[in-house]
Amino acid sequence: MRLLIIGGGPGGYETAVEAAKRGLEVTLISEGPLGGTCLNEGCIPTKTFCHYAELIEQNLKAGLDCKPSFEAAAERKQAVVEQLRSGIDILLKNVQVVRGKAEFKDSKTILCNGTEYTADKIIIATGSVSASLPIPGAERCLTSREILELTEVPQSLCVIGGGVIGLELASIFRSFGSEVTVLEYCPNILPRFDVDLAKRLKQSLSKRGINIEVQAQVTAIDGSRVTYVKKEKEYSVQACKVLMAVGRRPNTEGLNLEAAGIDYTRKGITVNDCLETSVPGIFAVGDVTGGIMLAHAATFQGLHALNHICGREDGIRFDLIPAAVFTMPEVATVGLTEEQCKERGLQVRCLKSFYRANGKAVSMDEPEGYCKLIAGMDGTVLGAHVMGAHASDLIHEVVTLMNFGGTIEKMKSVIHAHPTLSEILQSVFNA
Repeated sequence: MRLLIIGGGPGGYETAVEAAKRGLEVTLISEGPLGGTCLNEGCIPTKTFCHYAELIEQNLKAGLDCKPSFEAAAERKQAVVEQLRSGIDILLKNVQVVRGKAEFKDSKTILCNGTEYTADKIIIATGSVSASLPIPGAERCLTSREILELTEVPQSLCVIGGGVIGLELASIFRSFGSEVTVLEYCPNILPRFDVDLAKRLKQSLSKRGINIEVQAQVTAIDGSRVTYVKKEKEYSVQACKVLMAVGRRPNTEGLNLEAAGIDYTRKGITVNDCLETSVPGIFAVGDVTGGIMLAHAATFQGLHALNHICGREDGIRFDLIPAAVFTMPEVATVGLTEEQCKERGLQVRCLKSFYRANGKAVSMDEPEGYCKLIAGMDGTVLGAHVMGAHASDLIHEVVTLMNFGGTIEKMKSVIHAHPTLSEILQSVFNA
């Protein structure tokens, strides 16, 4: 069977590697560098800067006069990207990789660089691009890609958007010394997260000196001045650099989906539960579908689509996709929020524990944070929300439990090593 994949991000290249292992004849067409947004201008570069920002914060807590330079972080970021990119080249040794822009000629044929490619099955994994507000001056803003290419720290930074991308970059640049203001249109930062979690994170970031304005509607950007309206009053903030971080939109431009008869809207390509589009044999995975825009979601959607193509069953649960925000402190979440439970009329129990009561957290000088588990009246865990050091790691114990229908009683019986941060998850039963 011949499989053609459009897009070299996690949803594309990881699916290509697995398909080749299964004996499929695979062609991968990638317009940009392999690894996609995640590796080249998103997850990995950002986390490299996060690491250096954490070092700065740790040194401050320890009273050490040692501050890693932004230049050193930028150099390390590029080295990390190049190392991982070369690793992808090795993984794709059994895949035909074509560099260029792909477009549909018909439902079985793809054009790239003047050459026609045909396949039995096609997977579209072209990802997403940065979104922007339709306001005057928006074209002058930095995107999440451009801000990671800066060679020096701006004295001041205004971030438009209090979502994952905006808050991570706000947190990073605050550690490096920028005066940071975040403007969020919704009543809370991280609008899709548990409200309790979002409010606690806002308080924590504010303590670090990040000015966060919610219910702020940005109306214009004039040079270094950002104008916004809050509670019917107009305000403005001055900043050396302005970051537009209002989300991302599916990257369907230039694919010529109409030629293949594929249904799509401005929100993304329409797919069914098997990730198949309106055209049998053509699938779409990851950000281009307009769903949950996370690298690991794209990876598992690609695997799910491949399993369907190969006639294999799997137990992947797309209702349990964990998400993490690498601010300082970190936050992580999975499952339902307390607000979603109320909207669905579910009766729940909320159990909480706090980092300040955890020996390891206190010894690490990381006492700020908490864990919140949400369980149904039968004890089934419906959601988990963690804020604090290594929250992005801790959440996966609960993810595993939830994937197998675990209850809080089963979790209560699991022995945790002492002293570890993971004990915070068990401490909810003692609160």
